[in-house]
Amino acid sequence: MSKKNPKTAREVAAFALNEIRENGSFSENALNKFLDIAKLTRRDAALATRIFYGTIQNRSMCDFYIRRYSKIRLAKINPIVLDLLRMGVYQIVMLDKIPAHAATSETVNIIKKLVKKDFKAIGFSNGILRSISRDFINEKLPKPDCNNKESYYALKYSHMEWFVKALIEQYGQKQAELILKANNEIPSISVRVNMLKTNLSQVLQKLKEENFNVDLHEKMDNILLCSGGNIALTNVFKNGQITIQDAASALAVKALDVRPDMNVIDCCAAPGGKTFYIAELMQNKGKIMSCDIYEQKLFKIIENAKRLGFSCIKTYNLDSQNFKKEFEDFADRVMCDVPCSGMGIIRKKPEIRFKTDEEVSDLPKIQLNILKNCSRYVKKDGIIVYSTCTILERENQEVINSFLSINENFKLEFFEHKICGKTNGMVTLLPHINLTDGFFIAKMRRIK
Repeated sequence: MSKKNPKTAREVAAFALNEIRENGSFSENALNKFLDIAKLTRRDAALATRIFYGTIQNRSMCDFYIRRYSKIRLAKINPIVLDLLRMGVYQIVMLDKIPAHAATSETVNIIKKLVKKDFKAIGFSNGILRSISRDFINEKLPKPDCNNKESYYALKYSHMEWFVKALIEQYGQKQAELILKANNEIPSISVRVNMLKTNLSQVLQKLKEENFNVDLHEKMDNILLCSGGNIALTNVFKNGQITIQDAASALAVKALDVRPDMNVIDCCAAPGGKTFYIAELMQNKGKIMSCDIYEQKLFKIIENAKRLGFSCIKTYNLDSQNFKKEFEDFADRVMCDVPCSGMGIIRKKPEIRFKTDEEVSDLPKIQLNILKNCSRYVKKDGIIVYSTCTILERENQEVINSFLSINENFKLEFFEHKICGKTNGMVTLLPHINLTDGFFIAKMRRIK
């Protein structure tokens, strides 16, 4: 990739795609990096965002078309050129507001800039995009010829086939497709208002003054859904009046049922959203032990706690699979938001969809180990909440059932909320139903 900085919306998208592929960056970090460099208008930033995320969300389908029109195998195509071909195909076939000829010419122009004198690559790319553009306009694009629904959905919505199969087994074909479709929507930025510093109406007014589009969450009173820019650059964020948190994550804290002057342990705390909401609900009174295996992430928690105005949080660098004696029978409440596959937040981190089954197959064992260990920190009559940002039963209900089958000291505890209704102690949230991330929450009380 050229060392020159991006100047246009499409160049920002191209550079961000390259950043993910070459450096393994998270999509949000990659995009924000180049949006900050390019200093685009809000309109152009919105276009860059749409092209960037849309290309990732539809990669499999874009590759399907490229394969049909290319004489060169995808693995042999220059990776920079392949990124841009995908961008071009996405704009031609799937982005309604951009004319096919404009998408083609603009994409080829970027390829010319980035591969410079590689005239063979330029001609190759131009030929493929023009052919796809022509057949799209004439409604002659090839149709997927999949052997079964799993393969078809995996191609159409660009998800791994193992995941599609798991969804169909759990939710049925109709619901599985709705989940996959929801994963390809671009969500609003979800922020929670810090009620110890401000109130909802003040934040609404200030965000609108900074030209953000803002809506109240329908089922969580202190959550706002925003679009229109980088929320971390706003004054209300810098002043600690808001923090980024989804309604599902906030609901997990609600289920924990904390009160002032409690002892609370957040076992896998980074990036800290639950820790901060716990501190707010405790009115900054009591003790919160915020733990994580990665020390550098704890520095971020300390930094954000200062921004938000919380002094009751103490951080601990530890692996939550390992027992810490001083925590034994100490906590009134334990939050156990375990490492997971992330298959409930594909809308926000679309690159997650390409994880293989092998990459995530060992997670249930780790999750159960963490739950068993951290349950030892709960006082009699105390509560532990287990949560994940995945919707796979093997990481959720199956882990809880395994834990309860070997631990008679705990039982599921009923809870309810407008987001999920009444529960028996466990609930899976889905974006298209609950207006949240895909998420799992289990609430348990220690009875012995």
